[in-house]
Amino acid sequence: MNPKALIADDERLMREQLRGRLSVAWPELQLVAEARNGSEALALFDRERPDLAFLDIRMPAPNGLEVAAKLAGQCHLVFVTAYEAHAIEAFERGAVDYLLKPVDPDRLAVTVERLKQRLKSPPDLDRLASILSSIQKKTTPAASRLRWIQATVGNQLRIVAIDEVLFFQATDKYTRVVMQGGEALIRKPLKELLGELDAEQYWQIHRATIVNMRAVANVARDVQGRLIVSIKDCPERLEVSRGYTHLFKSL
Repeated sequence: MNPKALIADDERLMREQLRGRLSVAWPELQLVAEARNGSEALALFDRERPDLAFLDIRMPAPNGLEVAAKLAGQCHLVFVTAYEAHAIEAFERGAVDYLLKPVDPDRLAVTVERLKQRLKSPPDLDRLASILSSIQKKTTPAASRLRWIQATVGNQLRIVAIDEVLFFQATDKYTRVVMQGGEALIRKPLKELLGELDAEQYWQIHRATIVNMRAVANVARDVQGRLIVSIKDCPERLEVSRGYTHLFKSL
């Protein structure tokens, strides 16, 4: 019999994208249910008993990690997330598997091949328990600060240490990650980034800019009286918008 799968994600477009790409990457897979939250996922799992579950980590309660804990040993699991820290944790540990939003067809093909192999044996409870424990520790308030991000550099993915970042700047669809000697792109919005960065080191100075204060060379006023931040070893100058000038009271 062809394997059966459940998709759980609170974003309709993400469910549709994953469904469409799975139909191409794995035509034999039966997508038997789609859930909008953790409660629906558990109810649909009990009804359909799928072999696989694709779980968004940050969906409404219970979240994907909590659903995974309840489904442990009953099916094979794939975490789907827009949150790079979760993906990196899964990557480092050779996790059950993960997909980073938006789902890349080439990355999905790798996941499909892994899942086909894993379906030949029962789910690995010990591995899953280790992954869940580690990710949950990372998401506690004391340890929730980002240390790494997965970013696009040209046509490649790169893991970037947060301390290497000079500043983040919002664009139309992406966030620029500017480092010494180059830059990258991520889909995480500034608002979400701000809550995950060390507030003492990373300051928002404009609605579109977060700067690493350790990388600041100086702050000065231009001829129009605007505050301008200069970054060490970087030609770009960053304007401080009026709503953030209070951060530099002495100028």
